[in-house]
Amino acid sequence: MQLRVLAFVLAGGKGTRLYPLTKERAKPAVPFGGQYRLVDFVLSNLVNSGIYSVYVLIQFKSQSLLQHLRGGWEFSGILKDQFIIPVPAQMRSQAESWYRGTADAIFQNVNLIEESEPHLVAIFGADHIYRMNIRQMVEFHERKRAEVTVAAIPVHKSLAREFGVIETASDGSIIGFHEKRADAPTMPGRPDLVLASMGNYIFSTRSLLKELYDDYAILDGTHDFGRDILPGMVGRCPMFAYDFKTNTIPGDPPDSEAYWRDVGTIDAYYEANMDLRTVTPSLNLFNKQWPLRSASFDDPPAKFTFDEQGRRGQAIDSIVAGGAILSGGSARNCVIGRGVKIHTGAMVEDSILFDNCDIGRRARIRRAILDKNVRVPEDAVIGFDPARDRKLYHVTESGIVVIEGRHSKVGVSTMQV
Repeated sequence: MQLRVLAFVLAGGKGTRLYPLTKERAKPAVPFGGQYRLVDFVLSNLVNSGIYSVYVLIQFKSQSLLQHLRGGWEFSGILKDQFIIPVPAQMRSQAESWYRGTADAIFQNVNLIEESEPHLVAIFGADHIYRMNIRQMVEFHERKRAEVTVAAIPVHKSLAREFGVIETASDGSIIGFHEKRADAPTMPGRPDLVLASMGNYIFSTRSLLKELYDDYAILDGTHDFGRDILPGMVGRCPMFAYDFKTNTIPGDPPDSEAYWRDVGTIDAYYEANMDLRTVTPSLNLFNKQWPLRSASFDDPPAKFTFDEQGRRGQAIDSIVAGGAILSGGSARNCVIGRGVKIHTGAMVEDSILFDNCDIGRRARIRRAILDKNVRVPEDAVIGFDPARDRKLYHVTESGIVVIEGRHSKVGVSTMQV
């Protein structure tokens, strides 16, 4: 039987722990790896897995995300079941409110499910860094005759308060669900680990609709999958945990480990970007059988100019996006975004530069994240004096300096007549 799968991507999170990177954008729109956005990972996973019917549920500070989706993700296929469409809150709840929780976000768009009549509904988050062959999770769901399947991954027990923790029987069936509890039970035989929900679910449509309507009737509930829907389904219907570690990606070496990173904090986000610089990165962006897709740009190639002592354009152990120009300046262990300029004598180390940053002559920057359009003056020093940096910028406990950018204003095009 040809399964009809409808996907919802939950892309409305505030991302408060990523502030100030989320000051002017939703968390899924935060840049990553020089030329991507966080939302690109889940959308690439869906499309690469053959799931082309996707609604992206947006909410907070969504303009940047909308622009990104329109720049390369919205497509109108020949067939009616090929689309990626952003959807704001429909105000269908009794309170006519914004999305109040993850379950409420789906309920406010329940008409889209009822009109499409899919066999399965995939509900995935938009703010993690990972690659996943979702087709394998769907096959697992069907093989187990499950009503709901939850993607799961082991994490250290110290992180239990950050996740929904799953208890399973020996066959993988879910027998308990504990949302963000520090005392959540550990995995059998592994007292140092808990089995964490990745926030990615496959539902059989009939069960999902029933649970959503039942949850809607609870006026004082939180209307959340992790807090309400999933714990309430335990023991009432077949529920299974899908072991993400068993997931394989076409084109990757057989012994490759499944890659997943929660980038909920500045430090975690920084480390995930730095993962890309290694000789053999855990996250392979060069697998043509499983491409990481994004918006299309008309950027020229990156350019490196001058080859003189103290004036050499070069990038070492770095990723450099299109349109960047290293004009006599150097980058080492960096992720360089589109249109970045690094001028003569400047040195940038262990840093992430978003699009269109301009680094002045002889400036020195270390362990920093520069948001888009940041202009660093000549001879500036960033990342070398923690006390001074804390007076001027946002600095994490580990010492990563974050400099807010200038976000472009939208103008009105003119025409000579």
